[in-house]
Amino acid sequence: MRYGGFVAVVALMTTACNGAGDPGAQSSASVAAPSDEPELASEAPTEAPPMPKGRAEKEENEVFAFGYSYPDAAAAVPALRDLLDQRLDADKGDLVSSARSGKADAAKDGFPYHAYERQTDWKVVTNMPGWLSLSAQHYEFSGGAHGMTVFDSLVWDRGADTARKPADMFTGQDALRSAIQASFCDALDKQRAKKRGEPVERDSGQMFSECIDPTAQTLILGSTNNRTFDRIGVLVAPYEAGPYAEGSYEVTLPVNGKVMAALKPQYRSAFSVQP
Repeated sequence: MRYGGFVAVVALMTTACNGAGDPGAQSSASVAAPSDEPELASEAPTEAPPMPKGRAEKEENEVFAFGYSYPDAAAAVPALRDLLDQRLDADKGDLVSSARSGKADAAKDGFPYHAYERQTDWKVVTNMPGWLSLSAQHYEFSGGAHGMTVFDSLVWDRGADTARKPADMFTGQDALRSAIQASFCDALDKQRAKKRGEPVERDSGQMFSECIDPTAQTLILGSTNNRTFDRIGVLVAPYEAGPYAEGSYEVTLPVNGKVMAALKPQYRSAFSVQP
């Protein structure tokens, strides 16, 4: 009897340990005990940093008026932003120096002084995956009857992270001139005739009747497909193709086979013939 009782006690202990005597014991054992630790909230998605903004600098006083601006697309390229900021600082420094000197000279000679002015505005011509094309209009007044407007341009090579002049992408000035001269002159004469109210006769010997060299003007590169350059713009400042009163001219030409042939080989993939 004593032996049998010992076996019964052992069996009872084993059953209790294995949970066989309680149908819910196994599932209860597998559930984790409640934790006193607060449940952590899921981490919020990281917000993208804000896009860099372009710059618009303005300052005006009795000595000078200065302005310089460039767009967001240029500010988004760090090296290009630095380049334009350096140009801004250089332009402003030069204007301040020349304006102060001009004011001092006017006072010395007893002439009225009119504040000098300089304004440069960069704008996007086209923004493509590999290239950013910009043009600028620059106005300057430093005394005299009126101010003067000129143009500037650059294309930012994203692959090389550097600025290039549009003309430098061609094999030479002569090759580019040969490719666009005829079509440029025809387009320019149409615009001049519209402003003057009469046809332009290039061989008349009259001032501003002859054609001009398009490669001596400011060239800009544009795109109609946002993938490749397929048009060339020629920005002509006052006095280049007509009197000051006619203002400036802008001629836009499609890229054709002649233009493609005039390109340096390494840049041809960035261009295409406009349909």
